[in-house]
Amino acid sequence: MRKDLQKLLTAMVITGAVSAAANAADTQVEAYAHPTLFGSHAHSYATTRANYLVGGEVAKSVNQVSFAGKSNVLIEKTATDVLDVVKTASSTNNSTCNVKMPVLRSELAVILSESFASGRKNVNTQNGYKDVTSAYWADKWIETALETNLMIGYPDGYFRPDQQVTKAEVFATIAQIVDVDTAAVDGINYNGQKIQHIPDWAVNCTKETIASGLLAAVPDQDKVISEEYLTKEQVAYLVSALKTYLATGKLQVAENAPQVVKDYANATVSMKMNSRVNAKHSNVNELFTAKTTKEVTVKGETFPAGSTVTGRIVEVKRPGVHHPGYVKVKFESIKNGKVKVELPETAVGAELAGKKKNPNIVARVFGAPFTATGRVVGIVGRSGAQALNISGDRLEELGDDTSDLFVEPLTGHLGSGIKSGANGVVGVVKGVVDITKTAVSGTFGIVNEVTDELVYLVLPSKSNNASLNPNEEIVVTF
Repeated sequence: MRKDLQKLLTAMVITGAVSAAANAADTQVEAYAHPTLFGSHAHSYATTRANYLVGGEVAKSVNQVSFAGKSNVLIEKTATDVLDVVKTASSTNNSTCNVKMPVLRSELAVILSESFASGRKNVNTQNGYKDVTSAYWADKWIETALETNLMIGYPDGYFRPDQQVTKAEVFATIAQIVDVDTAAVDGINYNGQKIQHIPDWAVNCTKETIASGLLAAVPDQDKVISEEYLTKEQVAYLVSALKTYLATGKLQVAENAPQVVKDYANATVSMKMNSRVNAKHSNVNELFTAKTTKEVTVKGETFPAGSTVTGRIVEVKRPGVHHPGYVKVKFESIKNGKVKVELPETAVGAELAGKKKNPNIVARVFGAPFTATGRVVGIVGRSGAQALNISGDRLEELGDDTSDLFVEPLTGHLGSGIKSGANGVVGVVKGVVDITKTAVSGTFGIVNEVTDELVYLVLPSKSNNASLNPNEEIVVTF
């Protein structure tokens, strides 16, 4: 059994490596619930678009936020995703990124660019700064931050990408973006204490940041007050909160704010689903659509109600006996006529705006037989493939052990030969047991899938938390 586990882990590592190479940062996962009665496994394989794990345990993604009202419908969230970008990108600089360390100017450029100008194509390829070459790990993000006026360099021609950013400088960046009344702010006091390390030039900026309410979202509150620098993690959460407040109207954009921030501020998309998306029936890379119910401006383009939003399924875990499953979605673009804009990679929030809906009984009656048949065929195929794989492994090992049974005694090692022969017999017995377990597990899987589909047919509300159904109204804040 240990050899089986070793082979499985080896195959999964190889699969993961192939998938990572093929997909870069776009690895996607689809997991089927059955056969899982004995925790058995079938083939794992990768394509250029998806990484499929069959019948194994798949951990729910870390970088996600659940739809409010739909706990098992997930969407990529901003703060931790931006931190992952920083960690991944900076690792090419042969350094380990500790999110608890002070944020650098290069990292601040990444956080701001990913948050407000994700997917933007640089207009210029020459930034003019002596210390930022095309080989520098954060070059493209610094280019974007400079072009969009999210950051500026120094008058002496240097950007100083590896310089730590003081807390006061971060507050100045926030103050450039928001327009807030500081009349009610008592000095630079926060949570009853005076914020330390604030020079005279940054007092007003600090007051604006305090009045904005954004500091409440920052981890390690005591250090916000006492330390001279904010950490990478603190800045990521601060900017994520800023996005949320701007998108929901809790904060107003300053008149002199960068245009990309002004364009972003209204990117809250209200829409009604056209498609059915759920953990039971959806598959990785399937596209779905929705129609906007309100006018929205995204990246400077205004889209009227009735515009088409296109999304993609990026991760699925089928519901099983002990877990409800989940589906993870990504909203990719919004289009009206010939005008099309790519939506931001991540969201700061998503919620069900209206009442939960389910496909009507007529639709369910016509759809259920096809899904049930497909699932049964899938389970039979995967179980058969697994049984064939087990047989192949055991026969290969039996051939090796039988070979050793003859070779080792004839070269003077009778004990080793007998042991090899015994291993071959034990391997065959284990193979028979594993195939039997697979057959039982597959049978269990078929019964469970058919039962699940009958429950969906009669009580679709049972799976509603892992689904977005046609005509349901949702709001996504980017």
